[in-house]
Amino acid sequence: MPILSEFAKLALRPKRVLVCGTSGCGKTTLAQHIGTALSLPTTELDALYHGPNWTPRPTFFADVVTILQDDSWVMEWQYDLVRSLLLDRCDLIVWLDLPHLLTAWQITVRTVSRRLRHQELWNGNFEPPLHTIFWNHEHVIRWSWSTRHLAKELVHQALARHPSLPILQLHSHRSADRWIAGILTHTET
Repeated sequence: MPILSEFAKLALRPKRVLVCGTSGCGKTTLAQHIGTALSLPTTELDALYHGPNWTPRPTFFADVVTILQDDSWVMEWQYDLVRSLLLDRCDLIVWLDLPHLLTAWQITVRTVSRRLRHQELWNGNFEPPLHTIFWNHEHVIRWSWSTRHLAKELVHQALARHPSLPILQLHSHRSADRWIAGILTHTET
């Protein structure tokens, strides 16, 4: 199946949706909007993964397996530990494929804003001091830039593994909004 545009009509109304994209592109927000539009439960994987002091939660894998047993869900397609499990169970991938500079701008603004407001993220974690971007290779802004091509690679791997899986590519927030606005009229129940 070719990669679809926002105007494509899906054969079936999706019940298990993965949202793919570069860190900071808006996957979590898009997943929440899709969940609302389709009345599907939404899970934020970062909240399941990160324990106190940014340590991986030991129950992460089991928590994801439990969610995947449900008939319907929306979540981000991330974390190598569970990525193939998510792929094998989903019935739609929505790829938020924004221009790299826009994503870089978004993640920078988001990170600085969270840091300045001292906003708690997950399980008592906060954005690290901004100067850590210079030496920490896993700083979210550096991570986003260094992994910016990963989503495209993952989409092509998904197509090779599941050739009939619909993958919807959205190039802007506006196209995502238009697709969500028409999702119920562009699918069959």
